[in-house]
Amino acid sequence: MKNLLYIGNKLSKHGVTPTTIETLGPLLEQEGFNICYSSSKKNKSLRLVAMLYTVFRFRKADAVLIDTYSTTNFWYAFGTSQLCRVLRIKYIPILHGGNLAFRLHQNPRICKMIFKNSYHNVSPSLFLKEQFNTLGYKNVIYIPNAIELHNYPFLARIKASPNLLWVRSFSRIYNPMMAVQVYYELKKTYPLATLRMVGPEKDGSLVEAKQKAKDLDLDIHFTGKLSKLDWIKISKESDIFINTTHFDNMPVSIIEAMSLGLAVVSTNVGGIPYMLEEQKEALLIPDNDVEKMVDALKSLIESQVLFTELVLNSRQKAEQFEWVKVKLSWMNILK
Repeated sequence: MKNLLYIGNKLSKHGVTPTTIETLGPLLEQEGFNICYSSSKKNKSLRLVAMLYTVFRFRKADAVLIDTYSTTNFWYAFGTSQLCRVLRIKYIPILHGGNLAFRLHQNPRICKMIFKNSYHNVSPSLFLKEQFNTLGYKNVIYIPNAIELHNYPFLARIKASPNLLWVRSFSRIYNPMMAVQVYYELKKTYPLATLRMVGPEKDGSLVEAKQKAKDLDLDIHFTGKLSKLDWIKISKESDIFINTTHFDNMPVSIIEAMSLGLAVVSTNVGGIPYMLEEQKEALLIPDNDVEKMVDALKSLIESQVLFTELVLNSRQKAEQFEWVKVKLSWMNILK
């Protein structure tokens, strides 16, 4: 297979955080694949139309990659996959949605139409692979999200300061309000603590977080969307990366934080415990448990040994997601 069509949300030019279509696609191009992309339309209805039209137009493609999510964008995967079936094109759903397991139960017939008829299903998460396998989907291949490690310079931190970094789109599914509440509680013990929150607005959560910070008189640095280079630069001013999400699959932002030498404290949801080992590579706490996250942060700040162990172990783990290694799995199914 040399000529590929990649279906997904290519929306970074509209201020949205780049998704896999804008990271995996260029990496595959570096390996010699010819790739056409769809779609960058901001309007969801027009985006679906553009995706369907592009599938028809490039029906001679060797295969179609389809970024597959669990919420509204799930229907893009349904529509394009069924057109691929009609046109007899091989298609490969890439399973991103942290709540796709719920879809398997809520829409079993539609899910079978998509995933039982695919050439392969690629899961970046062992959690989702297990969920699919349990329900009888055996054609699921685990290929983790990848990064180019040389783009993430490791900073050898000696001891943790109470300086926190949060990087994600401001969406309720990622629970940014928890980060605000955690920071408020942490400052009671460490008045000089800092919090930088990086990411674009998605559903009103940024406005809500800013208002909450104002109500609590917190000096949170909301940066908005930053380029990868810019947020890596400001990461040097922090020592701990906090992940507050309600649902998750295999967030690249955590891999990036691990690569940069930040200690990770995360909610223990979805694919996170399949990705990180508690007390070895990260500290994991229950969903939305502000008190436990604050306690975890305090333990990192107070224990240099724990902090150093987590940072070194997580950097070593991040090396497993280097593109040079991950690409071999992609080559196996595309060539």
